[in-house]
Amino acid sequence: MEQQIALSLPGEQHSASSWYGPDMTQRKDEWMLQLSASDIAELEAAAAPVLASGQNIAVLTAANFPLPGLAERLMALRRDLIRGRGFALLGGLPVAKYTEREAGTIFYGLGCHLGTPRSQNAKGHMLGHVRDLGLSSNDPNVRIYQTNERQTFHTDSTDVVGLLCINKAKAGGASLLVSASTIFNEIRKARPDLLELLLQPIATDRRGEVPEGMLPYLLIPVFSFESGFLTIFYQRQYIDSAQRFEDAPRLTPAHVEALDLFDRLANDPQLNLSMELEPGDMQFVYNHGLLHDRTGFEDWEDTAQKRHLLRLWLSVPGDRALPEVFASRFGSVEVGNRGGIFVPGTEPTIPWSV
Repeated sequence: MEQQIALSLPGEQHSASSWYGPDMTQRKDEWMLQLSASDIAELEAAAAPVLASGQNIAVLTAANFPLPGLAERLMALRRDLIRGRGFALLGGLPVAKYTEREAGTIFYGLGCHLGTPRSQNAKGHMLGHVRDLGLSSNDPNVRIYQTNERQTFHTDSTDVVGLLCINKAKAGGASLLVSASTIFNEIRKARPDLLELLLQPIATDRRGEVPEGMLPYLLIPVFSFESGFLTIFYQRQYIDSAQRFEDAPRLTPAHVEALDLFDRLANDPQLNLSMELEPGDMQFVYNHGLLHDRTGFEDWEDTAQKRHLLRLWLSVPGDRALPEVFASRFGSVEVGNRGGIFVPGTEPTIPWSV
């Protein structure tokens, strides 16, 4: 029976993003990049007139944030994200000497050379703040990045997510990445009967951010295929919490077994990659090919020292096609103009702390 099911499934997935963590750890020189002094000077020069004008940086584009020396390298980084290994770490930004507004403007402007920023929540935040607000994920309207809890492996509702580390935690808060196609291949080999369930729509909670006329949950498979590409969509806590809606499709014991197997594989150190983000590091991750996670953390008592990352969601030109069902979450599947969270009344804004 299992062999018959396997024959009806898509074949094993082999691409540059089909990697294993221990091997990728040995290849740090491929994905750990460093800004040079001239790169930093160029970024500061591009940010200076924007900061002086006091303009809303949500209107920035690559054209009005010129990076003549760095732009070509950023195009290569973009290709690595959407066609290669699916992630990169760009280090060396001297954030300690910047105000939050200066660091955020540089990060936002650099991000515009990789893609178009998208709203990250119902408030229209185009530049997000990732920090513990003392909330609990037990509240179905709380997003997990607002807590100090373990996030678990997930994808975001955008093509690429970028993080700039301003302050790291006192302890914990490591970044974890894992390849979706590697998990797919491992499940296919071990339990093809369960993989079949993950190729069918599963309810995922919108956590209170519901566009007009939409259900309060999504119906998107964990694994989807479009134009020959495997695409991942996953957030286990939100799958579980979607069961609070009476009309949401029920998770059967077999579904739970499939999801538990997915989680075990994602958490296997033989599959995933762990890294520490230092202040000034910028991490970019491709959501359609990888899942990301953050371990729980202990923060500093001093407010000025508390863990703080800035976040970008980017829609990337030249990216792959997505299954039409993703329009229910991404608003559109139009390449370069998709992703983000938009509900009635959403207006693009930049939420500076000070």
